[in-house]
Amino acid sequence: MKVGTAALTVDAAGMRAQNSSLLLNMIWRERQISRAEIARRTELSPSTVSAIVADLEHSGLVRSIGAGVSRGGRRPTLIGFRDDAFSILGVEMGATHVSVVLTDLRGRVRTHRSAAQQVRNDPEGTLKTVRTLVQECLDAERVPRRSVVGLGVAAPSPVHPSAPGKMSPLILPAWRGYDVREALSTTFDLPVFVDNDANLGALSECYWGAGTSGEDLTYIKLATGIGSGHIIHGDVYRGAGGTAGEIGHIAVDSAGPPCLCGLRGCLVTLIGSGALVERARELMGTKGRKAPTIREIVEGARAGDPAARQIIDGLGQYLGVAVAGLLNLLNPAIVVLGGEISSVGDLLLDPLRASVRKRALSTSMAETRIVTSALGDKSIAVGAATLVLQAALRDRTLFPLQHVGKTA
Repeated sequence: MKVGTAALTVDAAGMRAQNSSLLLNMIWRERQISRAEIARRTELSPSTVSAIVADLEHSGLVRSIGAGVSRGGRRPTLIGFRDDAFSILGVEMGATHVSVVLTDLRGRVRTHRSAAQQVRNDPEGTLKTVRTLVQECLDAERVPRRSVVGLGVAAPSPVHPSAPGKMSPLILPAWRGYDVREALSTTFDLPVFVDNDANLGALSECYWGAGTSGEDLTYIKLATGIGSGHIIHGDVYRGAGGTAGEIGHIAVDSAGPPCLCGLRGCLVTLIGSGALVERARELMGTKGRKAPTIREIVEGARAGDPAARQIIDGLGQYLGVAVAGLLNLLNPAIVVLGGEISSVGDLLLDPLRASVRKRALSTSMAETRIVTSALGDKSIAVGAATLVLQAALRDRTLFPLQHVGKTA
């Protein structure tokens, strides 16, 4: 009897937790909704809905926001999600920089800090920089750690599900033996979530950018490394070992330059930032002088510089090989290009689309929009914060256990 009673108690507790997360997600998604409408959509009893809403109000996550429009009878009281109830930290560790954002529960950036940092080769310095920038963000907004849901980290490496804090020793050999999640959770006493940077670029687009309509989406990060993230049925697809989307290591030229992964002619060796800068050095006649930056290549292309335009054309043609394969394999509704070089817009999209048309099935091409990201340079750090938000909306216990008083 005792075993049976315990099992029933666990089942009831599990059902309450499931229903609580269901309602929380609905209120977050709708922004404001009545108890009656929640009951109608979920088919839960009005008393169950009222009890869960009362609990969510006590936690500070939702609040009553006034009367709605009557459909006959008494006007319903609307329940609204409190976007400002808690904060989330998002960290982007790029190859040569660290960026940190503090967001609310709607992905809006409250404050932002960034610094140059050689992430690939300096794990100790990188972790120190992350800690400094995170604390600066908390101090700038006077946010106590007890009101932070967690900290998300975007890493320039595949992340294996069985070791979510560790970088790939093949891609980042200097990080062998380091655990980002463990190091940062120890420092800040917060839940820490780590994922690949392109995956989090895709998640950012899914929640706040080109993919908000719910369509399947591929995000391609064009930077020092080349990677892609995939949203399938609303979730990031990571693959069995966390390496889904590593298009930068598709070998597109068997006679091309050697890659750090051990292959030759990988896409990243041809269109990664380093390769583009070297190409610019050759074409722009700057050999022996300071190398042009990606920003200067972008500015040159916009100004009509023939060498810069040639670099962008070559980028589009090589990238088209990988994108055509993606369209034939996954057929996403949207492909979003991110990274500073993508800011040239149609100067890149036109040769890319032309390259894809030569290689992809016409039916795949017809169903896919290829666009550049409109989220700006903080998008991946915001995606890291969104990873925490997604986890908390699915598991309400991740929100800090405290009552948050009402704000004006």
